[in-house]
Amino acid sequence: MIAIKRSEDRGHLDHGWLDTYHSFSFGEYYDPRNMGYRSLRVINEDVVAPGQGFGTHPHRDMEIITYVLEGALEHRDSMGSHGVIRPGEIQRMSAGTGVRHSEFNHSKTEPVHLLQIWIMPDTEGMKPSYEEKKIAAEPGKLQLMAAKGASNGTASIHQDAKVYVAKLAPGQSVEHDLASGRGVYVHVARGAASVNGNPLKHGDAIAVEQEPSVRIANEGAEQAEILLFDLA
Repeated sequence: MIAIKRSEDRGHLDHGWLDTYHSFSFGEYYDPRNMGYRSLRVINEDVVAPGQGFGTHPHRDMEIITYVLEGALEHRDSMGSHGVIRPGEIQRMSAGTGVRHSEFNHSKTEPVHLLQIWIMPDTEGMKPSYEEKKIAAEPGKLQLMAAKGASNGTASIHQDAKVYVAKLAPGQSVEHDLASGRGVYVHVARGAASVNGNPLKHGDAIAVEQEPSVRIANEGAEQAEILLFDLA
């Protein structure tokens, strides 16, 4: 089974300080037919104006991963965590029993471009936690960014899910085996690529099930940046 979601079918809101695209139903973009894929609940692509951001607000019982494409994002939360992440880094916050946080563009002159990802946890009511990780994504390979019980530089999430990133130069490709009963969701963060022969552009995504493997190839002229979610 292969299902493609085109970039232009995402929810889009431009608030001036925030230009945002929602892959799944979120906030003012409500679509009860599009509430996520397996445990993957949110992929928001945000461009935040210099010095602007999301004021302090609450979350609970959600695994929140933030991946910066360009610029720098500053985080503060009610656990006392404070950090700034840039391209090549991710932050993971497990909201658990409840946490309040803010996210602001760290720059007063340049926008920040990011993906905010929500994954539903397999257990509710956990103690909130936060971590930042550097992602040494080697060109032409799938790099694991987050997984359940992960260590050795990979963010740990409370769900049977694995989150990968791949940066593919023109002509490069990667393959990922798909275990029985699992599904893969591939999101094109930048550039263009084909997935099992299906051409995708920036903002497009594809869900793949009941296939032995997933092959992602950059057949264009510019670098492609791809996120792959392997989900129970």
